[in-house]
Amino acid sequence: MPRNKGVPKNRSTEDWLPIRAIQSGMIFTYANNKVTGVKITPRNIFILDAGAQDNILTSLKNFYNMIDFEFWLVVADRPVDISVYMSQLQLLLNNTQTPAIRKLILQDLDKGQSFMNNNIVDTEYYILFKDKDEDMIQKKIRLLINGLATCGLNAQQVSNDDLRIVMENFLNGGSTTKFGTVMPQ
Repeated sequence: MPRNKGVPKNRSTEDWLPIRAIQSGMIFTYANNKVTGVKITPRNIFILDAGAQDNILTSLKNFYNMIDFEFWLVVADRPVDISVYMSQLQLLLNNTQTPAIRKLILQDLDKGQSFMNNNIVDTEYYILFKDKDEDMIQKKIRLLINGLATCGLNAQQVSNDDLRIVMENFLNGGSTTKFGTVMPQ
């Protein structure tokens, strides 16, 4: 029986995806699979000496080779929202009388405004997989987190918000969708 019976012909792109729900850090599909994984905290290894870089790269190679299940390495951009930080800077500027400190705060405000005007994004890294068995999912998540820790990287299970960002990047080619009002000319 088709799952979209009675749905109007003008459907959104998301209606074509086999996703039933996103909850508890997992995407639940109509095929009873659960897609989940870990989010890896970025680390710039290129500021380390050559020996340390080689050690981390060798550890990552060994880690990837020991994964014995299908996985996806996903890179997604997340818009950076610094509006709270900018508001705090503005309040600090309003309460500061020292010219030198005001100058530093104004420089930070200018740099923050530049970030906001140029749509700065954070790049996030994920290892995702699918499975039906809840126990196996938890075992794989622990394996990924511990394996990445041996490489000097921190990771945690993905959140619902993380999965939505990955889906938005997938559906929109990495572009954030912004809707505005259409004005007649």
